[in-house]
Amino acid sequence: MPKPMNSALLGLEPSAIRRFTALAKETPGCLLLTLGEPEADTPRPVREAAAASLLEGDTHYPPNNGQPWLREGISRFEAERGIVYRPEEVLVTCGATEGIFCALTALLNPGDEVIVPMPAFGLYQSIIGLCRGRMIPLSTGEFRFQLGGEALRRAITPRTKALILTSPNNPTGCVYSRESLAAAAQVAEETGIWVICDDVYSQLVYQEGYRPFAALYPQLKEQTVVVDSFSKPYAMTGWRLGWLMAPGPAALQMAKVHQYATVSVTSFTQRAALEALRWDPAPLRETYRRRRDLACRRLKEMGMEVVEPQGAFYLFPSIRRWGMDSETFCTRLIREGGVALVPGSCFGAEGYVRLSYCCDDRTLEEGLNRLEAFLGRCVPVF
Repeated sequence: MPKPMNSALLGLEPSAIRRFTALAKETPGCLLLTLGEPEADTPRPVREAAAASLLEGDTHYPPNNGQPWLREGISRFEAERGIVYRPEEVLVTCGATEGIFCALTALLNPGDEVIVPMPAFGLYQSIIGLCRGRMIPLSTGEFRFQLGGEALRRAITPRTKALILTSPNNPTGCVYSRESLAAAAQVAEETGIWVICDDVYSQLVYQEGYRPFAALYPQLKEQTVVVDSFSKPYAMTGWRLGWLMAPGPAALQMAKVHQYATVSVTSFTQRAALEALRWDPAPLRETYRRRRDLACRRLKEMGMEVVEPQGAFYLFPSIRRWGMDSETFCTRLIREGGVALVPGSCFGAEGYVRLSYCCDDRTLEEGLNRLEAFLGRCVPVF
């Protein structure tokens, strides 16, 4: 009889998003509004840069932390947005997922607590659990998915090590207000907790004048970690490329996690990453804004309550008036309506569903038509 496996892993479930996507794919003709993956292809110049690098023989081990010229490029790119980290404080990662993993693994001791505003991507809870930490969920629904300053203060304990901020948020698409970020900054300054900024959607913000947390509060740099990705703004989900920035001593420890987990990011993709930073995602952002407007209007016409998102490419409408839990709603919608959404329970928020509008226009419009038809066959309870 073999010895038991890691107990932290045994308690983890496979991604429910993937589970519902798989169920939809088993249903003939079902439309997918589940995955957060841009339908556009990676820009051609980015693909050509990778191909050229490969043909030139760039197939050897690169530096563990990323090519110096890419780290310099990321540093310059972020500085233009008001986020200042030196190239040696930049770590090129295998997507934002690895960046979050490196940050939490380096920061957490067993029993440390991480405050996560809810709803949130399930990845955070899983990685915190693997690190033997404890996720402290912070409800935001009553504040229209903004941070409540007093609620945040009440969540702080002597074991609190970090706060994760995702703005724009997945699954709501909401952008934290200046008041929300100010509350987070004040608590961080008073308590010394780390702020981990998951900025993967920060280039897909629709409102004018947006500035990320790290740009607004440079005085907190010594306790701020920024994680970002090429996946969403440059349609590079399959490339698995991202970056992490942290103050020097912390970056050194996070780089150790990266080195022993992955060694490095693939060599020839790094030239493509540098090319991507020269690419303006504004046209893609405007496409998402247009789809946001269409989907938001249609959902409200169907009688669904939804907070209009200011970024990313998700809507998170309430389904409470139909008297079903979110998994039942989404299962029935797939089987009876032919369209797939993601249950809010996957994000720690029962009574909601996530709709992704980064698909093509035709799929989105037909998916909304099918959703409307399905709701027409359901009887509201209030």
